[in-house]
Amino acid sequence: MTKSITFVASTLAASIALALAPAHAAGVKGGKAMQPIVQEAPLRAHLAFLSSDLLEGRGTGQRGGDLTVAYLENQALAVGLKPVDGVTYRQLVKIAGVKTDAAASNLRLEVNGVALPASFGKDWVYAPGDAKAAHSFNADLVFVGYGITASEEGWDDYKGQDVKGKVIVMMVNDPMPTAEAPNRFGGKALTYYGRWTYKFEEAKRKGAIGALLIHTDASASYGYSVVKNSWDGVERFQLAQGTPGTELQGWITNDTALALFKAAGLDLDQLRAAAERKDFQPVALKARLVGDMKAEVRNVEQFNVAGVVPGTDPKLKDEVVIYSAHWDHLGKQGTSGDTIYNGAVDNASGSAALLAMAQEAVKSPAKRSQMFLWVAAEEQGLLGSAAYAESPLWPLAKTAANLNLDSLNWIGTTRDIGTAGSERTDLGKMAETAAKGMKMVIAKEKPDLAGGYFRSDHFSFAKAGVPAFSITSGSDYLGDKEKAEQMRAAYRKSYHQVSDEYDPNWSMAGMTQMAQFTLNLGRIVADAPKMPEWKAGDAFGKARAK
Repeated sequence: MTKSITFVASTLAASIALALAPAHAAGVKGGKAMQPIVQEAPLRAHLAFLSSDLLEGRGTGQRGGDLTVAYLENQALAVGLKPVDGVTYRQLVKIAGVKTDAAASNLRLEVNGVALPASFGKDWVYAPGDAKAAHSFNADLVFVGYGITASEEGWDDYKGQDVKGKVIVMMVNDPMPTAEAPNRFGGKALTYYGRWTYKFEEAKRKGAIGALLIHTDASASYGYSVVKNSWDGVERFQLAQGTPGTELQGWITNDTALALFKAAGLDLDQLRAAAERKDFQPVALKARLVGDMKAEVRNVEQFNVAGVVPGTDPKLKDEVVIYSAHWDHLGKQGTSGDTIYNGAVDNASGSAALLAMAQEAVKSPAKRSQMFLWVAAEEQGLLGSAAYAESPLWPLAKTAANLNLDSLNWIGTTRDIGTAGSERTDLGKMAETAAKGMKMVIAKEKPDLAGGYFRSDHFSFAKAGVPAFSITSGSDYLGDKEKAEQMRAAYRKSYHQVSDEYDPNWSMAGMTQMAQFTLNLGRIVADAPKMPEWKAGDAFGKARAK
């Protein structure tokens, strides 16, 4: 124990010393600002500490998360970042922890007063979406196809159907492309309309009190076990501020859905086929959700951490470029064996990179201001970034861009860099310029089949109208490509596992390269004559919120 504490203490001391140490490659020479160069040593030191056992996996609502916030705010002070409001580096994020009490609940699906055999966990899962401990239901069920309302696609699955006070049942994913419309809803790529988060949001907007998603492996892109493990006996987190969700949110298995529709005299497969067309009409199931739902609810205060490098231009300094990374991981789980989900790559790497980047940015400010933002509870559904977008520390109308880092390249340097999503805005061309300056190229674009653009913190900014994307690792590795690919494949087995741990033998070259690219791109945005804009016709190409 003494040895562990000594190691942590020495690592912390080293990281602070490195953070305060002058860097030879940044600053001012001859009255001209020099290019900030990200240093490898502080990145390694911060990564080693943030992923250490002492921080217990940086779990939401856990002691390790509190320690992480304390570390980040003190490091922000040490490197010279300024509190955005001039007072504190913290932004409060109010979160509710919700855990369904299946034993105390007696919810059932009824057709003609007869309950359908369905057990919690095995056949369906549900939880309150409004952070309330008790609900009673006696509500009609309505099938709404994909549950999508998209004016730009000429698509409306609700067709004016009044679903207020009702529970809607719908499919995940979005309508498939056809020979006549090969590019509808992004073609092969998944759009935000296909994400389960959108479907719950739209159900709330339509006035439904509940929403049930029909699971299939193909449409969800993962097995039902993934859903079960995330809902059955597990505390789930949601924002306790802003607009609450529907009273009930949940999933049902495909077999349960087939049985429900059959009992109601309907053929689910035929309705699925009908839902692929624009003329689909919502269908009342002649079935009801009946009974009580109970849940354990606790309120948790978490914090985003933010610091700013003020801009130098008298006018442009009122605008800001935001670099972000989520500080949380999965924390401590279980009671035996290794219980700490250290999250070294995901996302101690991104959090450490921001500290190393900030260390250099303060020495050579840009025309626009630059904010370094560590957000909470990403692993719980982008909650910290969503809370920021809802109550921004800097006006969104004056936020030029958000550049997000989530899981950096720990393998080695690459010839290419991932910028998927940048093509939606002027950031795409700026990214090409940044890559060229580092003798790199932009990685070839691939269809976003799993909807990756909608699953990282930058998306909270994109929804609010701010040009945003996440910088990701390239795949054209320099050096031993076969070994690099083997290492990359091995990490897939460590993703969200206790084995995602820091290795002192790691080369930091790939991480430093990604951090440098991000800082260079941010500097291009920060010094540009005008803020980047969305491309015409993009679904998120709306005016920035005020």
